[in-house]
Amino acid sequence: MSSFDRRTFLLIPLALTACGFQPVYAPGGTGATLNGRVAVSAPSDVKSFLLVQNLEQKLGRSATSGSEYKLAVSVSTTTRAASISTSNETNRYTIDGRANYSLTSEESGQVVASGQVIDFVAYSAAGSTVSTLADERDATERLMEILSDHIVTRLYTSPDITA
Repeated sequence: MSSFDRRTFLLIPLALTACGFQPVYAPGGTGATLNGRVAVSAPSDVKSFLLVQNLEQKLGRSATSGSEYKLAVSVSTTTRAASISTSNETNRYTIDGRANYSLTSEESGQVVASGQVIDFVAYSAAGSTVSTLADERDATERLMEILSDHIVTRLYTSPDITA
């Protein structure tokens, strides 16, 4: 006999509502609150430009003046050899990325959310110089997209952001 009870399954939404669960993109949710209201800090190099570009795509682009929140981000990367052949040639590289972020309310000046996200990507260096450079550029773009996804997820799940 199965222990599955349909009545229990139907009560799950009630339990989630009671604990304060609210869909991110619902009216009044964090996604709706931040969409188009966050001014991201100006990029200082190619990596930070890619990160800011991805953040603006996900959060909606906001004018620097008149926005409700200011998001300051800084990114750093480290490239290291991940695979070395017996002839002492590097075949694969890993790029470790770290992004620090801080979301500040323009109205109160209070930091609403802050933190650090870390991830990595790898690329092949076994081809020609041109293909290795293209692979490195592609890996950097992927890493900045991954880091921006992490930042947006953390912002959306921050309890201090209200409509």
